[in-house]
Amino acid sequence: MPFRFRFHSLLVIYVFPLILHAQFVSNPLKRELRGAWVATVSNIDWPLLGDYSPASQVTSLSTLFDSLSKARINAVFFQIRPSCDALYKSQLEPWSQWLTGTQGVAPSDTSYDPLKEAIRLARTYNLELHAWFNPYRAVVNTTSSSVATTHISVTHPEWILTFGTLKMLDPGLPAVREYVASVIMDVVSRYDIDGVHFDDYFYPYSGVTSEDSATYANYNPLGMTPEDWRRDNVNKLISMLNDSIHAAKSRVKFGVSPFGIWMNQSSNPLGSATAGTQSYSALYADTRRWLQEGWVDYMAPQVYWLRGYTIADYSILVPWWDQNSFSRHIYIGQATYRLFPSYNWPVYELIQQIALNRQQTNVYGSIHFSAKYFQRSAYASKQLNDSLRSLSYTHRVLLPTMAWRDSVPPAAPESLKIQKGSGYGLVSWNPSPTASDGEGATQYLLYRSYTLPIDFSDIRNAVFRGTSTNWVEDTRFNYPDEYVYVAATALDRHQNESAPSNIMGISPGGTVGTGGEQDLPVTFRLHQNFPNPFNPVTIIPFELGMESPVSLRVYDVLGREVATLTDGVESAGYHQVQFDAGRLTSGTYFYRLVAEGKVMTKKM
Repeated sequence: MPFRFRFHSLLVIYVFPLILHAQFVSNPLKRELRGAWVATVSNIDWPLLGDYSPASQVTSLSTLFDSLSKARINAVFFQIRPSCDALYKSQLEPWSQWLTGTQGVAPSDTSYDPLKEAIRLARTYNLELHAWFNPYRAVVNTTSSSVATTHISVTHPEWILTFGTLKMLDPGLPAVREYVASVIMDVVSRYDIDGVHFDDYFYPYSGVTSEDSATYANYNPLGMTPEDWRRDNVNKLISMLNDSIHAAKSRVKFGVSPFGIWMNQSSNPLGSATAGTQSYSALYADTRRWLQEGWVDYMAPQVYWLRGYTIADYSILVPWWDQNSFSRHIYIGQATYRLFPSYNWPVYELIQQIALNRQQTNVYGSIHFSAKYFQRSAYASKQLNDSLRSLSYTHRVLLPTMAWRDSVPPAAPESLKIQKGSGYGLVSWNPSPTASDGEGATQYLLYRSYTLPIDFSDIRNAVFRGTSTNWVEDTRFNYPDEYVYVAATALDRHQNESAPSNIMGISPGGTVGTGGEQDLPVTFRLHQNFPNPFNPVTIIPFELGMESPVSLRVYDVLGREVATLTDGVESAGYHQVQFDAGRLTSGTYFYRLVAEGKVMTKKM
């Protein structure tokens, strides 16, 4: 038996990667959301149980975010309101017991704000941060939860529904909707978050009988059935928040991570070919409608089942969500925790699930539950990280863009130049001007290639990403036998990418191919093309001291024109034109620049 187990393990570790290597490595994606939930309720992921020191909590959160970044995760969904409490400074709700041990007790350092620290660390590790709220849950467990005298269940007991040991806000009360919205909008207005996020808890999984009968009698003017009325209550909150969030900050995303089944086909022909619990009827969450109405920017259904599972087949549900996205983003909630005891799913199941996600048109990524599994020292955690990095997440990627939130790219960086040092190249550029929507660049990417043209669609060519710097050192520019070409692009807050800057290169001799100075020229100048010799693409740089009609043409040794590269008015400054000689025969060619009433000619 031990030998058989080891044999199968070897198959998983060595054979399976070989089968999928080409699929994941040969053509890596440039954009994909790779998220992780950071659950604070019951200290699932953070802070560590019993750790009430602000300094220690910041250190452990930094370690967690660092582990996620090393796994090439690019977004975190950070729980800040587990049960009408706060893991941030709030005048509306008490400090969370999961932060200090007792609800309502402030951290020992009065300046400490966990959400501000999380945002700061997220920027440090290039992680988008979505603030995760539980809209209705008030008391997790009445027998064990700490409840402050300022908690909403104490100050407004008439707003509370009780289901066994669970207490929740009554979704049917207009005052509750207004209260929940005010809590969320307080965070949106005061914190630099990237998104607002809900999970799957609306009405309770245990079901509703007569607990809300008084509210139903008093707040049902249209005479709906109890089921339709409850769904309408949740719909009103989702619609209200969509309007409020985007009126305040249009760039902030709003999304929900519901239970993975909307409706089964047996209940509705539009549903999925499944037989499990339905969020539509069990939790009164009409998630498909939220997509159809455009009330959410993304949906992250928790598809926590195996491929081939009869009741809820992953291979059926993911395509169903893809087909019901209504042009919004779908991110699949991954049951990463099930790789560990007591489920012990094989790692290749997760790898195959991610592969299936990528076969869909409207599935733009995954969110893993939960973050702690990326930093455990257990063998399964190492296998998870190694498998994801070698098969699924082979390179860092950008986030998917949302055209309905922001479709205007930033302006391109300007005047990129290289200064050759001893064993390094110093690349610098001028910051991007303000774009047409009034936004500036928030980050820059530096692309490097040993051939022209640079392929900006291949994320593997992006060798540097910086949040505030506009220069980078790279010892690879010291290669004596290779041409190296670089260009920069800019990213805005939604990771729209600009056009590239000018391209610069270093020749085998170590010189900067287009000249080191990139200040606004005061005179007309034609530079030597680079690379030279070339096959078949080269770049011809030139400079103008003033706006002028420009003609740049290529001739053969007999003086016959073989290409017109530029023929029009150009502004003062540095310019470069790419010339592809692939259709020409080998030989000697010249290029001639006519501008400012002057003529210059150079041999290629």
